[in-house]
Amino acid sequence: MKSFDFYFDHCFGFYDSIWNWTESEERYELSSDEGINGYEGGQGVRKTKTSMAFDKLGKKMLFLFDYGDEWYFAVELKGIELPKKNANYPSIVKSVGEAPPQYG
Repeated sequence: MKSFDFYFDHCFGFYDSIWNWTESEERYELSSDEGINGYEGGQGVRKTKTSMAFDKLGKKMLFLFDYGDEWYFAVELKGIELPKKNANYPSIVKSVGEAPPQYG
């Protein structure tokens, strides 16, 4: 995960309840793709397009990475632009502060 300088080596999910992910009605989870202990009604992340999960400007979701260490990130769709020629994607648009170390 380039955005946070983390290894992408744990399960994760996106949830429409920013404050309590277990109460989310809309959820996209890696565990649903893997057939592991996911909550009922979750969709997988592998075949879900970003435009499906973030279907309107201003939509916010909680990104929960690593259910053991519980890293929480708020993600918001701020705008949509056409791809720029010769640009590398995915790309980091904005970063605030310094990312904490993933492992102590």
